[in-house]
Amino acid sequence: MLIALAVAGALALGTVVLAAARQESRRATGALRFEGATVPKGLRAPELRGVRTQDGDRLTMRSLRGRPVIVTFLYATCRDTCPAQAQQVKGALNELGTDVPAIAIAVDPPRDDPASARAFLAKQRMTGRMDFLLGSRPALKRLWDAYAVQPQRDDLEHTARLVLVDPQGRQRVSFPVDQLTPERLAHDVKLLMAGS
Repeated sequence: MLIALAVAGALALGTVVLAAARQESRRATGALRFEGATVPKGLRAPELRGVRTQDGDRLTMRSLRGRPVIVTFLYATCRDTCPAQAQQVKGALNELGTDVPAIAIAVDPPRDDPASARAFLAKQRMTGRMDFLLGSRPALKRLWDAYAVQPQRDDLEHTARLVLVDPQGRQRVSFPVDQLTPERLAHDVKLLMAGS
């Protein structure tokens, strides 16, 4: 009888330990989940052909490989959502403690021009931390289509979203602007930096 009790006690203890280990495993797995919506697997980020930065420099996705890239869609004369989105990105970069490439793709050509883009970045205190990509409507349209973004129109506000590209050049996480916070964005960038 004493042996049966000892065996039953050992089994009960083993069950408790196993349950605790499973719960800890679930917690660890939960911590690795993205805060934003995951993008279908294998969706490559398009190459940045036909566009230039606010300073006239060429930028390629290939040159950014090996680190996560923040891609957002803004227009320089925007007074509400675009400045707020730039501030969310700035807050995430501050929280990370290191800059990762951040790209704003223009959604209002030809009004988005080098001077207005530089003024926007300066006003948001993002000069040197974010590149504003400018170009012709056809060159930008190719990027809008690849990221499923509607550009700015007089009768329609552009699609306000942010996409994270992983170090291998794949679109991985998407945030609608109303769900974006610096903490959530920094969390997902950290996961991509860790190889998730």
